[in-house]
Amino acid sequence: MSLKLSSFPPPLWRLQPPPPPPVSDTTTTAIHFSTRSFNCLLSSPLITPHSRHRPPKLPPLLSTPVDVPSPEDDEEDDEQYSASSARHAVSRLLHLEFGLSPDDASRVASNAPDYIRSLIDGVRELDELSLWDSSWQSTPLVSASTVAGFQEKVVFLAKQRGDRGKLAFLESIGLPLSSALFVARSLSSDSLPTLLRKVKVLKEIFFSSSDVEGLLSKNARRMMMHLSIPVDEDVQLTLSFFEKIEARRGGLDMLGNKDASFLYLVESFPRLLSLPIESHVKPLVQFFESIGIPRGRVPNIILLFPPIIFYKVDDIRKKVLVFQKILADSHDIGRMLGTYPWILSASIQLNYEEILSFFQMEKVPEPSSHCAIRCLPHIMGCSTSKLKLMVESLGELSVRNKKMGKVIAKSPQLLLRKPEEFFQVVSLLENLGFDRETVGKILLRCPEIFAASIGKTLNRKLEFLKNMGISNHHLPRVIKKYPEVLVSDVDRTLIPRINYLMEIGLTKREIAFMVRRFSPLLGYSIEEVFVPKLEFLVKTMEKPLKEIVEYPRYFSYSLEKRIKPRYWVLKGRKVECSLKDMLSKNDEEFAADFMDVERMIVPPAPSHH
Repeated sequence: MSLKLSSFPPPLWRLQPPPPPPVSDTTTTAIHFSTRSFNCLLSSPLITPHSRHRPPKLPPLLSTPVDVPSPEDDEEDDEQYSASSARHAVSRLLHLEFGLSPDDASRVASNAPDYIRSLIDGVRELDELSLWDSSWQSTPLVSASTVAGFQEKVVFLAKQRGDRGKLAFLESIGLPLSSALFVARSLSSDSLPTLLRKVKVLKEIFFSSSDVEGLLSKNARRMMMHLSIPVDEDVQLTLSFFEKIEARRGGLDMLGNKDASFLYLVESFPRLLSLPIESHVKPLVQFFESIGIPRGRVPNIILLFPPIIFYKVDDIRKKVLVFQKILADSHDIGRMLGTYPWILSASIQLNYEEILSFFQMEKVPEPSSHCAIRCLPHIMGCSTSKLKLMVESLGELSVRNKKMGKVIAKSPQLLLRKPEEFFQVVSLLENLGFDRETVGKILLRCPEIFAASIGKTLNRKLEFLKNMGISNHHLPRVIKKYPEVLVSDVDRTLIPRINYLMEIGLTKREIAFMVRRFSPLLGYSIEEVFVPKLEFLVKTMEKPLKEIVEYPRYFSYSLEKRIKPRYWVLKGRKVECSLKDMLSKNDEEFAADFMDVERMIVPPAPSHH
C-alpha cells in the first residue's frame, strides 16, 4: 500500500493542530519501518526526543531542588530538542534532495518556524495514534523490524507534502504559512534553487533604488487621494496591496523597503514568482529604459502598479499609443509612466478620453489641456463631474476658455483642489485688502498660490514678510507686484537673498524698504543677477549702495542690453545722473534727454587697450 496523505484523518494534517499532550516519561512504543531511504539525509544515528537517556528521578525527600528537574524544564528541553532535530532534518533534505546549498538550506530551515512546527506536530499525532506501523507496514519505506527515528519521520512527512521544500522557502522570505500554501500551488514547475535565484533577481529589480521610500509613499497616497472614478481589477488589486502595507507598522512609508513589502507583493500577486525572468521580466525592464525611464525609476513604476509586471511589452506599446496626441516629445510617456503608472490601466485610459472631451466642451485650448495632463497625469484618475466643480469655481473669478487654459497649463494641480479649499485662498487674499478683480489677476499671474496650503505655505510666507519689516499696510503692494513670493521657498530662496544683501553691507531696514518698493527683488538669482550687477555698479560705475536702496528696480534691467550701453553713453558725455534717470526712460526719451537726438545710437564699449 503506497503512502498518501488521504490515508489519514484530515485533522492529522492541518498546519496548526492542537497542542500535543504532555510527554510520557516512559519510552515510546517502538515503531517499525525501514530507514534505508533516509540514511543519505542523516549524518548521525537518529533517536526520538522521548527515547533519550535521562538520569533516574530521585524521591523528593532524598533529592535537592537542583537535582530534580521540574516537569516544565523537561517539556521545554523536549521542545527545543525536537525543533533543533527537525530543523536539521529539513535542512539536509533541502540540500541533498532539493538542491539548495548547505548555507541556503540552513537559512531556510531556520526561518521557517511554523513549517517546522507543523512537521513536529504531525509526527507526534501519528505517534499517539500508532498509525506508523498499522498504516505503513506494506509500503516500501516501512519495515516491521526497524524503529524509525524522529528525524526520519520529519523527513518522511516533508517529502509526502509534495511541495519539494517550497513551503519552507516561502515562509523563510516572510509569507505566513497559510499564504505560502496558496502561492506554492503556482510554482510546481520551478525547482527550489531556481525559485531562490528568481526571488533574488526580483528583489534587485524592485528595490534597486536606495532613495525611493519617501517619494513612493508620497506618490502612492497622492494617487489614491485623487482617484474618483470606478476602477478596473488591476487598480483594485493595487489598492488592496497598498492597504496591506498601510495596515502594518510604518504604513506606506515602508513601500520601498525590500524586507517589508516584498512579501506583500508575493502574497497579493502570487503569479509573480512564476514569471520567467529572462524571457519576460528583463525585456520589460529594458523596454521601460528605452522609453526614457531611468533604471533607478523602474522600481517606482512596478511598486506603484504591480500588475504592470504581468503585461507583455507589445501590449504596453499599444496602450501608450492612446496618448500619442498629447505627447510633446518621445520621452513624455516615460515621464508620465514614472509619475503615474496607472495610465496603463483600462479604467484610466477610458477616463482619459472623457477628460479630453470635457476640456474641449469647456473651450480650453488643446495645447493647454494636453500640457496639463502631461505635467500632472493624476488628472486622468479624476472624474469629469469633479473637474467641472473646479472649473466653475475658476469661472467665478472670470477665468474661462483661454484664460483657464493658461492657468491649468501653469498649475494643473489646481484642477484637483476642492472648491472649498480654493475659496479659502480667495478669502485670505480678500482679507489682505484685494478686491475680487485683483484676486482674479493674481490667479492668472500665479495660479500656484491657489493650489497651496494656507497653513503650511501661505501663512508662513506672510509671517516671513512681516518679520522682515513689511507692515500690513504694505503687504498688498508687495504681493501684487510679486505674488510668487507666497509660493517661494523660505529656506532655499528668500532667506539666502536677504542674507546676501546684508553681507554686502545693507541693513535689514534698508532691505525691507527695497522690498516695499520692488518686491520682485526677492526672486532674482544671486549668482546671475545680484553679483554681476552689483559688481558693475560698485567697481565700474563707482556708485554707492544707497543708489540701489533708492532704486532697487536697477536689478530688473539687462546688464548687457541696457545698463552698460547707457552708462558708457553718459560717461562719454560726462553726464552724472541717478540710476532711475539713467534706466527708467525708454530709448527715445533717453536719447532726447541726454543726446539731443530723436533716436539713441548706442556706442560700443570703450577699449581697455
